[in-house]
Amino acid sequence: MYCRNCGKELTGTPEICLNCGARPLAGRSFCYACGAKTNELAEICIKCGVRLTEAGARARTTAAAATAGVSTKSRLVVTLLCALPAWFFGIAGIHRFYLGKIGSGIAMLLTLGGLGIWTIIDFIYAVSGNMRDKENKLIKDWQV
Repeated sequence: MYCRNCGKELTGTPEICLNCGARPLAGRSFCYACGAKTNELAEICIKCGVRLTEAGARARTTAAAATAGVSTKSRLVVTLLCALPAWFFGIAGIHRFYLGKIGSGIAMLLTLGGLGIWTIIDFIYAVSGNMRDKENKLIKDWQV
């Protein structure tokens, strides 16, 4: 993504451009997708063809907000750490340590996963993609 005010390339989706100090999508001088100089009245970038209007900007910020709440942790790892140690060795809560939730991991170990109920609930959350990490981000990606 590029700042629409100064044209500098941005990492991630920052609120403020570190180069010019403006909101990255507030300007109209550069294309957000390729960084090319644009006419302030243009609706489409001539170089890459992306839509530059306000509706396009709203759609981009909505998509960025949707992906901002997704964790980098693997959903497959959480699911396997939840199920396998609990069912084969009677050890519950290992997946909580992976998610960075040390306190609840210790509580699960001491209570044997809430006598299995807590472990089953966490397993359902992990498989359905509703499990969250320590930073309250959803674990959505199945890739390891």
